[in-house]
Amino acid sequence: MAGWLTTHVLDTARGCPAVGIPIRLETKGRLLGTSVTNADGRCDAPLLAGALFRAGRYELTFWVAAYFARYVGGLTEPPFLDDIVLRFGIADETQHYHVPLLVSPYAYSTYRGS
Repeated sequence: MAGWLTTHVLDTARGCPAVGIPIRLETKGRLLGTSVTNADGRCDAPLLAGALFRAGRYELTFWVAAYFARYVGGLTEPPFLDDIVLRFGIADETQHYHVPLLVSPYAYSTYRGS
């Protein structure tokens, strides 16, 4: 059974899913795919699945500055957070890896979800 990679973005400042955030997935400097969060703050399909889902080191980039410029007033220019890069490893190719991003204009956190 092959594993897969998913994500979602939650706007902790407004208490809702973050809609319309562009996401980029890379490994070793090689682009694997891009996506944009939907109305639930999730991507419509797994970011990585099937034969492409391999053990290794990966990087997710979330472009949050434009999102917060649209929905939160009074932000500085340049913004405190522009793009957020999360580097993580996949060790087990049979598991589901879920990497959520909880974000506000001035802070973020992540964890391995389920």
